Amino acid sequence: MNIPTTENSPHSESLLAICLFAAFSDGDHSESERAQIAGIAAELESENLAEISRKILMGKISIESVVGGLESHQNRLLAYEMARGICEAGGSITPPELEFLTRLRNALALSPDDAKAVDAEVDSLSLAAVNEELVQQDGVDNHRMILKYAILNGALELLPETFATMAIIPMQMKMVYRIGKAHGVEQDRSLIKEFLATAGVGFGSQVVEGFARKLIGGFGRKLGGKTAGKIANQATGSAFSFASTYAIGHVAEKYHSSGKRLAGPEMKSLFSSLSEQARTLHAQHLPAIQERAKTLNPASILAMVRGKEPI
Repeated sequence: MNIPTTENSPHSESLLAICLFAAFSDGDHSESERAQIAGIAAELESENLAEISRKILMGKISIESVVGGLESHQNRLLAYEMARGICEAGGSITPPELEFLTRLRNALALSPDDAKAVDAEVDSLSLAAVNEELVQQDGVDNHRMILKYAILNGALELLPETFATMAIIPMQMKMVYRIGKAHGVEQDRSLIKEFLATAGVGFGSQVVEGFARKLIGGFGRKLGGKTAGKIANQATGSAFSFASTYAIGHVAEKYHSSGKRLAGPEMKSLFSSLSEQARTLHAQHLPAIQERAKTLNPASILAMVRGKEPI
C-alpha cells in the first residue's frame, strides 16, 4: 500500500500515532525507542510527532481513540500493515507486541482474512532468511557491494509503498550476512540483530522514521495551529537510508577485518561518524539512486530480499 502524503490529510496523524504505539509496544525496548523517536522528532522539526509521542507515553490517548480517525477500510488495513512492520522490524514479534497487535486488530475491526493477508505480506519481508542461497552476484569487493546496497536502500525510500520501507532492514541484514561470509563467518539472524543493536542501529525506530518522513510530508510542523516549517521529503528519507546502510556496511567490514576486535562504544562511534560522512555522499549518488528506483516494484523487492535476484 502507498502511504498518503497529501497536505493536511485527516488520517495522517492517526497513522503516525499508530506507528508510535507500535514502536513503544515492546516494554523491553521502550527507553531506547523513546530516545530515538525524540531524535526523529527533533530532526524533522515536527511538533506533531513529539506531541503525539508524549501523549502516548503519558497515557493521554488510546489506540481506540486514534483509530477513529481512520474511516476507510484501506486506511485501516494500512494502519495495521505499518504497525506489524514496525513490530516485526527486528524479527520475531514479542508477546507484548503480539498483545498490542491483537488489540489494534480488534480496534480496527479487521476480519481474520484481512489480518492474515497483511501478516503474510509483512512476514515475507521481515522473516525472510538472511542466508538463503544467493543468485550469482557480480564481483566480490565488499566496498563496492556496500555502495550498491546503500544505493538500493536510498532508492527504496523514494518509493511510496510501505512494502519498500519495510524492506530496508532485511536488505541491511542480508548485506551484513554477505560481508561476514566474505570473511569466512557464518551468521544467523539473531547474531546479525545483536551486531546491529551493538552498533546502535534501531530496528522499529528506523522503520518509524521512514513512515514518519512520508506522513509528516502531509502536515509538516505546526506553529500557532497552522502548518509551517521544514517539510520532510523523499530526498531526505533517501539520504537517511543511504547513509545508515553505508555506515552499517563499513562498520561490519571493519569489525570482521579486525578479527571482531571492535567494542560496542567503538562501533557506535564509528557508525555515527560514517553516517554523517555518507549523508554528504548522497547527493553525489542521487542520480544513480533515482535510476535504481525506476527499476523497483514489490515483486523485484521481495525477490532481492529472498536472494533470488541480484541487487
